[in-house]
Amino acid sequence: MPQSKIPQTEIKNAFIKAEIYLPDHENGYYRGTRFDWSGNMPNLVFNGHNYFGKWFDKYSPEIHDVIMGPVEEFTALDYPETKAGDTFIKIGVGVLTKPDDQPYAFSRLYPVVNHGKWSIKKHADKVEFTHVLNDKVYSYKYDKTVQLTKDKPELVLFHTLKNTGTRTIETSVYDHNFFVMDNQPIGPDFSVKFTFPLSGGGQGIGDLAEIKGNNIEFLRLVKNGETVFCSELKGFGTDSKDYDFKIENRKTGTGVRIRCDKPFLKLNYWNCATTLCPEPYIKIKVEPGQEISWTIRYEFYTFTK
Repeated sequence: MPQSKIPQTEIKNAFIKAEIYLPDHENGYYRGTRFDWSGNMPNLVFNGHNYFGKWFDKYSPEIHDVIMGPVEEFTALDYPETKAGDTFIKIGVGVLTKPDDQPYAFSRLYPVVNHGKWSIKKHADKVEFTHVLNDKVYSYKYDKTVQLTKDKPELVLFHTLKNTGTRTIETSVYDHNFFVMDNQPIGPDFSVKFTFPLSGGGQGIGDLAEIKGNNIEFLRLVKNGETVFCSELKGFGTDSKDYDFKIENRKTGTGVRIRCDKPFLKLNYWNCATTLCPEPYIKIKVEPGQEISWTIRYEFYTFTK
């Protein structure tokens, strides 16, 4: 599809300009069944530096991870209990069919039987997304606003999930944070900095990267086909103050600080040669008739190289 035909909009303030692709189950840039369809951001420019972008080689709108920016994924509701042929829910995607008894796989494309209804309000400095889904088991109203703060180099994601059904919604959600900073290769120029001593390990630790105190540092350039993956890093507590970390590139002098008003449920980390992605999870539990809100803030900055 030509770039001009993709539903999209732009937001800007005195410091930042960002492009946002919009949900559309017929013409949207992203039509996979893994990620929440709102907030797909192919670029964000601050002070001459771009923080997001295309990090993958192969594109088709239904590939699970052909998505960019601070995009989020909700854990599928009741997938293990769902029988083959029945349906399950992914918030921000819709009602999906479970084709067989295989475990849930995020890379798999599941048939969508109900996309729900997306409503979008576009403003100069923000986009308001609303996804309404009504189903026989779960129903909800999900509001997400992607907004630039006035007079600050800050992007904010405001979320509210209201349970309009009769069954408790209990799940988790994480932000994948697909950072592509000035198209710099992932390697020793980068640091990922937390506010607490990290512990744990995983694929690529000791060869490509190391956990050093509060930080993830890189030992060499990551080559195409190589990845680092750390599952369930430890060291954080139960307070939301621990959801506070930075990504910096020493070569370009660019950085971003990310904070949330909810505590970590779990912390994963992944990178390949072209993007690096802290993956912080939070817990979501909403009783019928109730709602939950959470906010994630991205503060962009530059520093002396």
